[in-house]
Amino acid sequence: MKKRGNLLVVSGPAGVGKGTVLRSAFEKLDGMCYSISCTTREPRPNLDIDGITYYFLTKEDFATRISQNCFLEYAVVHGNFYGTPRDKVLHDLNNGLDVVLEIDVQGALMVKQKMPDAKLIFFAPPSEEELERRLRSRGTEDESTIKLRLKNARWEMNQIDKYDYKVVNDSVTNATEKFIDIVKNIRRS
Repeated sequence: MKKRGNLLVVSGPAGVGKGTVLRSAFEKLDGMCYSISCTTREPRPNLDIDGITYYFLTKEDFATRISQNCFLEYAVVHGNFYGTPRDKVLHDLNNGLDVVLEIDVQGALMVKQKMPDAKLIFFAPPSEEELERRLRSRGTEDESTIKLRLKNARWEMNQIDKYDYKVVNDSVTNATEKFIDIVKNIRRS
């Protein structure tokens, strides 16, 4: 019988580099899979692919899935719905895979309530100034969106004490090594 996988919930402010670090770590770790979230936000041109970066749903489809209890968690973030498909996560865990959820703080805390064995990992920027620089360099958000993301980042940073682990993304190499060490530690416990 396969050992059940670990549920790893990764959060952190927009622009902190979660996706970059996770892609790097996935190249070096076996037995892991990435949970693809559902969202009602519009795909970013040349960045998002339905079924790979997110499952893009209409608000009506999302509401139907909420009523059918299809989500492990869901929340409204920056005016859009995001949710984690319950059945896929449980299937992967039961098949011995470590499942990584990259979700916001609200969702992470919901998952922890429903699945207390989940490990919460917070990715933090080295400074607020560096986070702002990264957001601006992406070139994907307008000024009002950047200001909203920075405001939300301050709130998110105040939730770090609710997480099991913290990774400061001062460089992709250092953050990847720290994340891999955390995963190996969780697997040993």
